[in-house]
Amino acid sequence: MNATTRKFLLFAIAGGAGFVVDTGVLYLLKGALGLYGARAISFVCAVATTWIINRSFAFKGQSANLPVWREFLHYLGAMILGGAVNYAVYAALVATLPLVAAQPVLGVAAGVVAGMFVNFMLADKLVFKPRSPSP
Repeated sequence: MNATTRKFLLFAIAGGAGFVVDTGVLYLLKGALGLYGARAISFVCAVATTWIINRSFAFKGQSANLPVWREFLHYLGAMILGGAVNYAVYAALVATLPLVAAQPVLGVAAGVVAGMFVNFMLADKLVFKPRSPSP
């Protein structure tokens, strides 16, 4: 197995953990914040989860040479693009399919798949790309 395939598989495993967090937080908060507001919060929780797993496994040794807090902000910023794809698919399905509105986990799953490839490329080529130390 080549390095990129290995990273992608580990990234997908982290994505699975993020999916569980995303869905769990969504279901916890949907009564108070509605399906859209709860999803915004659940997405950030999922990003934090996947960042921790990805930096420890998928991109271990692929140091960004940044303080941890800055690395997280870079990761969050990069994941916003894939997250926009993710959220757009989720929102479109919730708005148009009664089954998805009743079972939003289906929309979360569709959004995760839609954003996964964008997120992998951004994480691999942008966030965890080794940078030269600042002088």
